[in-house]
Amino acid sequence: METITLGQNGPTVTPLCIGTWAWGDKLFWSYGNDYGPEQLQAAFTAAIDAGVNFFDTAEVYGLGLSEQFLGQFMQKTDKPVQIATKFGPLPWRFQGQSVADALTDSLKRLQVERVALYQVHWPFTFFLSQETLMNALADEVQRGRIETIGVSNYSAQQMREAHQILAARGVPLAVNQVRYSLLTRQIESKGICDTARELGVTILAYSPLAQGLLTGKYTASGGETPSGARRLDSRFSKEGLQKIEPVISLLRQLGEKHGHTPAQVALNWLIAQGNVIPIPGAKTAQQAQQNAGALGWRLTSDEVAQLEEVSRPWLK
Repeated sequence: METITLGQNGPTVTPLCIGTWAWGDKLFWSYGNDYGPEQLQAAFTAAIDAGVNFFDTAEVYGLGLSEQFLGQFMQKTDKPVQIATKFGPLPWRFQGQSVADALTDSLKRLQVERVALYQVHWPFTFFLSQETLMNALADEVQRGRIETIGVSNYSAQQMREAHQILAARGVPLAVNQVRYSLLTRQIESKGICDTARELGVTILAYSPLAQGLLTGKYTASGGETPSGARRLDSRFSKEGLQKIEPVISLLRQLGEKHGHTPAQVALNWLIAQGNVIPIPGAKTAQQAQQNAGALGWRLTSDEVAQLEEVSRPWLK
């Protein structure tokens, strides 16, 4: 299995990570209706069996349930598992100690003594300054409870500031987790990709299939009917789906050529950028296997360029 290093000298992980926002989340993902613990256990096992052992979670996913599930599932495998989780700088967290306390709770739910990656979930920190926050995270690296530090949703300038504060402690910034797909390429036009490369920061790409738009399931001429929050999203309207048709058509064409699905081609395009790890979600074994199918093969440089060209309208 191919691997990638987080940041400059962080842990080595698979170049694809399984997102677990839906694990236990009733508000956005209707956990408990059409899927539950058995399906999540099967998704975890299928990912591990396919060689994908990197999982992304957060203390707020399912109000802690996502971390709990991962903790339970990890107890049932003897294979190594790499975990990335997140700290939420909430309004009532205004001291560095809140980082240590939140991490302690996350480690208990995960039933581990350390995690590969600990990320700041969003840049707006209310009363907790970046300096206090980054120094508290650096303390945890020195304590050995986290291997590497990451941020999420940070702009190029915010990433640079975090990197500078950590550098003064001799600790690298390893990751910036941002929304990135063929249909959301703003991190390229806003300088986040270039800054990440300059600083040696790995991009973790969440929503890499654009909420399912890049799977090819939804089309203007038919296909699956959008449900839940997707019904309110203009991208899933007939006009929205017509707009993305050239991208979906090329994904299908390249998929047929390589023997892969449109979704696997879309994920492979992200991996082909270099220094990028997509984080597709998986609630079932089938979805986990589908995601893993993005690995073990590569689009040609010409095919990568074709996808770059057809998706240029989404650079802004």
